[in-house]
Amino acid sequence: MAVVELKSEGTIAIVQMNNGQNRQNLAFATEMNTVLDQVLADEKFTAMLLTSTDPKFFSNGVDVEWLGQKFTEQDFKAIKAFMYGMNSVFKKLLVMPLPVIATIGGHAFGNGAIIACACDFRFMKSDRGYFCFPEVDVSIPFLPGMTAFIQKAIPQYKLNRMKLTGERLGAQELAEHHIIEKACADADELMTEALAFATTFQKKRTIFGEHKKRMYRKIIKVIDEEDQEHIEALKLMV
Repeated sequence: MAVVELKSEGTIAIVQMNNGQNRQNLAFATEMNTVLDQVLADEKFTAMLLTSTDPKFFSNGVDVEWLGQKFTEQDFKAIKAFMYGMNSVFKKLLVMPLPVIATIGGHAFGNGAIIACACDFRFMKSDRGYFCFPEVDVSIPFLPGMTAFIQKAIPQYKLNRMKLTGERLGAQELAEHHIIEKACADADELMTEALAFATTFQKKRTIFGEHKKRMYRKIIKVIDEEDQEHIEALKLMV
């Protein structure tokens, strides 16, 4: 089974992450970019859901074993390709000319939570799963671009606490702070609510995309101009 796969429900694109914990490595970045390009190329799609086929995990973040192995092998080319590849994923999600909805059916840790923040909207089931940024506990600083776009999804007062404590939030608390649209009772309700929300959008791609490009122009600039310094120097841990 593909690491990332494109399905559909009528005019709704469903981008499925299929690799268990959906840890992010170069293969993940490559396949995700390919699938997002497919969504962009198919004009029938009016909205997109990003989801996982695993009942426990949405995404458990960076594949640290893969990353550690590449550092051991001194395969810095692969590490940089992964980092730039994920930045390409984030940028595509940010300016996709249709609504992108993260359907969080399990744990979203680290880069898993970050990719959800790159989406326009988020739904999460409340019977299982936490959302958190554990980077402060594992000595991995956010790239400047990550910090920039996470702030569009999470109120600053809550983001400050989440980043500096690494605390885990459940769906109900996320909903209370307007980080997600709704806390859903279970997986069935999660998909039902996310699809229902997606079908309310029948916007022209031209105006929807232009809105997003203008809203996130400064974020894209940070990703393109400031992240490069850290990636090229491999300043990925402290």
